[in-house]
Amino acid sequence: MSQRSNGQLSNGQSSKGLWRDTPPAIFPPVLGLFGVGLGWRRASEVLGAPDGISEMILGAVSLVFLTALVAYLAKVVRKPSIVLEDLQVLSGRAGLATGTMSMMLFAAVLVPYTPDLARLMLVLALVAHALLAVLVFWVLVTGPAERRRVTPVWLLTFVGFIAAPIAAVPLGWSALSAFIFAATLPIIASIQLLSLLQFARQKVPAPLRPLLAIHLASLSLFGITSQLLGYEQVALVFFTLASTLFVLFVLSAFYLTAAGFSPFWGAFTFPLASYGNLLLLRGANGAGIFGTLGGIELVLATLVVVAIAGKIIRLWRQGKLARMTSAASI
Repeated sequence: MSQRSNGQLSNGQSSKGLWRDTPPAIFPPVLGLFGVGLGWRRASEVLGAPDGISEMILGAVSLVFLTALVAYLAKVVRKPSIVLEDLQVLSGRAGLATGTMSMMLFAAVLVPYTPDLARLMLVLALVAHALLAVLVFWVLVTGPAERRRVTPVWLLTFVGFIAAPIAAVPLGWSALSAFIFAATLPIIASIQLLSLLQFARQKVPAPLRPLLAIHLASLSLFGITSQLLGYEQVALVFFTLASTLFVLFVLSAFYLTAAGFSPFWGAFTFPLASYGNLLLLRGANGAGIFGTLGGIELVLATLVVVAIAGKIIRLWRQGKLARMTSAASI
């Protein structure tokens, strides 16, 4: 991965500050932390967990998210074209997609407190994600051929809208949620199939293997949305697929982490949180054993997600994350 050395001090810290080189790679762990917090909110409903746990986590994550969002927008205001620069690299495309998806989950956080603000945030998130999808499509079409190789990041960009129903359904926007589900269903099917065929023909480089976990997140989010919409049979299909993939990933942990820690480990965070939420939601609909399993998974996911997010946020604060992920700076 190439590095942008301008503006870097000899100790690896940026001389420009958080407000001038905020990397999109800060958003994947934020999305995972939001998922963990919402998971604990659901655990309070399903398992009777204390409400204070979820709201404490969600409050802290909201502050981190808003800080990162404002910091990145400050970079964009100074140089709007920097978005296209960030989209030239895989970590930038993944980061910006999880950034707009984080806005969707932030809307879900706001639902119990201020529904009107939650609606506004959700609309902004959907518009931002749609614009991002258009920009990414343009970057892929006009860029070199190797950039058009199918990656799990395509799921975040072109299917990431599926995170919106987590807020939309409680807000009463079931029709919108059903439309998002129907519109993205053929896209996820196509990307998953292409990814499977490509995986059978080509080896995945060790540094990029954490991105494979994104497949679990997409299946889990479709399972959650179909469950929220009352599509019981469809929900069962996605639950079965997600559970099978989760077991495969657990058994392949050493394969996925062979390259050692990197900012790409942020891709482990939101799939773990998404699958925990899916288990808890299944438990809330009469399958008590899944609620118990969801509680166990959520505890383990919390430990893993917080540890990974803490390391990535520390890299950001030290000014190293932008350099490690080739993020554009001004």
